[in-house]
Amino acid sequence: MEQIANRGDRRTRRDEAVSVSGAFEGSEDIAAARDLTYRFLADVQAVHGLPVSEYAMDVVQLVVSELMTNASKYAPGPSLLTLRLEGGTIEISVWDGNPTPPAILPPDPARIGQHGLEIVMKVARSFAVCREPLGKRITTVVGLVDDHR
Repeated sequence: MEQIANRGDRRTRRDEAVSVSGAFEGSEDIAAARDLTYRFLADVQAVHGLPVSEYAMDVVQLVVSELMTNASKYAPGPSLLTLRLEGGTIEISVWDGNPTPPAILPPDPARIGQHGLEIVMKVARSFAVCREPLGKRITTVVGLVDDHR
């Protein structure tokens, strides 16, 4: 885990960068990505002394699960998850090798499945898809404290 904090008590100011990244491949790694997320958020609380609500803990893991599932399903090869503390938020970024942006379908309660991005967009403060020289990056932001919409 990359941490930028060298003070004796290891408390982090809200403007200091704290991040972690992991490379994953295949659907079996989705649980490993959620586990990395949980450990990162636990460190944000325990090591860096920043509050993380139970709601935020659950929502960030849900967002990671949905984004990693899409990467595994629609982009063969590895994907990269990056979590970055930014002020009172966590920026969640998933890169994969498929340059095609995801299909964002309108809400349809009769549709079975394909509601993942709909859920992510509902619980996140922001949602962006950026094409990169190789593939694409999807980035969302979730608040550390209760961020109910």
